[in-house]
Order: sequence, then structure tokens, then C-alpha cells
Amino acid sequence: MLPARGGRRRWPEEVKARIVAETLEPGATVRAVARRYDVHSNQLTSWRRLARDGRLVLPAADGGVEFAPLVVRAEGRGAAEASGARVEVVLDRVTVRLDAAVPAVRLAEIVSALNASS
Repeated sequence: MLPARGGRRRWPEEVKARIVAETLEPGATVRAVARRYDVHSNQLTSWRRLARDGRLVLPAADGGVEFAPLVVRAEGRGAAEASGARVEVVLDRVTVRLDAAVPAVRLAEIVSALNASS
């Protein structure tokens, strides 16, 4: 947490992401995690919404649980053409095209790097 003007705290994106990731652990509650970090539950819920909307990239979970928003858009391809499927990541004016078999962890790393450079 970083001090800020007006008495408000600023939380670095990496810290927010770690805190949100804790709320996704089995048995965890937003209220308990918020209390542990001395943040209001509604603020933590807002961060969770950012993550769900793809505007906050979460660290990969140790247990292999993945959390990432995905927008699927049909391009009119048939099943036969889908064998060469690709994933397209678009951020502002940058487009990254990847093979659909790319591991989700690697995809999250790429998205995180793109977000950091924007």
C-alpha cells in the first residue's frame, strides 16, 4: 500500500491482484480477506469486478485454478476450419495472435506484460 494525498491509500496493481486471488481460494470469504488487509469489503469487491472484466490480471494459482475473462467471437468458421484455432489478444493498438493451445498461464503473462506497457 502506498500513501496518497487526501488520506486515501493507493494499492499497487500487483498487491490488488494478490489480495483478489486470495478471495478465490476454497473456503475464503471477501469479508475475511478484506479484514486481513484492512480494506473495506466493497473495495475488494470492486477489485474482483476489475479482475472479472479483465482489467486486473491475477497471479497464477498454485493449484492450477485459472481465472480469466474470455470473449469468444464467432468468425463464421466451420468445425473443419477450427482445427487451426488461434487466440487473439487485443489491447489498444497492439494485437497478439497465438495458437489456441497456448497454456492459460502463458496467456496471462502476455496480457500482464501488455497491461504493464500501456
